Amino acid sequence: MKHSGWLVAVLLGAVGGVLHAGQLYQWKDEQGQAVYSDQAPPPSVKDVRKKSFSGSFIEVGEPYALRMAREKHPVILYSTDCGPACDQARQLLQTRGIPFADINPESDPEAQAALQKLTGRLHVPVLVVGSDKVDGFEANQWQAALDRAGYPKSAPPGSTPKPVAASTPAPAPKQAPIQ
Repeated sequence: MKHSGWLVAVLLGAVGGVLHAGQLYQWKDEQGQAVYSDQAPPPSVKDVRKKSFSGSFIEVGEPYALRMAREKHPVILYSTDCGPACDQARQLLQTRGIPFADINPESDPEAQAALQKLTGRLHVPVLVVGSDKVDGFEANQWQAALDRAGYPKSAPPGSTPKPVAASTPAPAPKQAPIQ
């Protein structure tokens, strides 16, 4: 009987085409039973969860493999309007559905210093995947770095991947100790 509440939520989500844009409320009644409704609960209810819907779809988060890779090995692209190399670099990441911080060292002195420290020069594009860095664009090397980090080989169907907001200053990649 525990799973019946989730079944109701899934069914309500599937019937989203009938219910136009609106809210779904979840709370427990006096007997402790989960209640799901598109109507607001009585004022006496304290713990209410709301979910907004704007169409007939069920939201699904990013794929597990992508989330795990992103959390363990975040991707940073140092690039400018450098022409084909930077364009191809961005395209490769977007085609694979990789969330990445696109950092332009020309427009930020802190990012410029981070890139200088990372590579010893101010040359773009540079890909940082967790603690791995690839200086310059070479598709096979970039693919290999993303594969080692566990990123999926292609974007999920129907997705339109975009760069994540760049953080300033750029996070310094962790360096493995030299042995």
